[in-house]
Amino acid sequence: MIRSFDGVEPTIAESAYVDPEATVIGNVTIEAEASVWPGAVLRGDHGEIVLREGANVQDNATLHEGVEIGPRATVGHNAIVHAATVGERAMVGMGAIVLDHSEIGAESLVGANSLVTEGTEVPESVLVAGTPAEVLKEVENSPWIYAGDRYVELADEHAATDHVVAEDHVPDHDEE
Repeated sequence: MIRSFDGVEPTIAESAYVDPEATVIGNVTIEAEASVWPGAVLRGDHGEIVLREGANVQDNATLHEGVEIGPRATVGHNAIVHAATVGERAMVGMGAIVLDHSEIGAESLVGANSLVTEGTEVPESVLVAGTPAEVLKEVENSPWIYAGDRYVELADEHAATDHVVAEDHVPDHDEE
């Protein structure tokens, strides 16, 4: 669902993919080849949300208040990014939370279910994990930095082949 807020409508590139079950509200910019998956919420009511080229926000993730997701970066399933920046080809793992004024460096990974506390600056090319998240190791040219590329391809596949088979249909077994 794509909605305006206070007269401001989202701006979505023609080549971007927004699943019909995602919610995009207000001051949101989705650049070319970026994708937003089922159940994700991008709520641009108190600050701009920007998905740079090829970024992806996966199922049930939430973005709110002044968020920028860098080119080819990934926000994993059920993650929350609030008033923070995620660098190019970085990944926020499934269920992770990134809080206000934090910055995730390019090609870094926030481990699943980790908490990046307010104001944290994660350097480039590191793995952080835990609650609160701490640098565990430096990483270089890790496979996850290419996840954004795969999601560009996957979004194209969904845009071309995805269609509703049944809507709000529950079989009535008494009809037999």
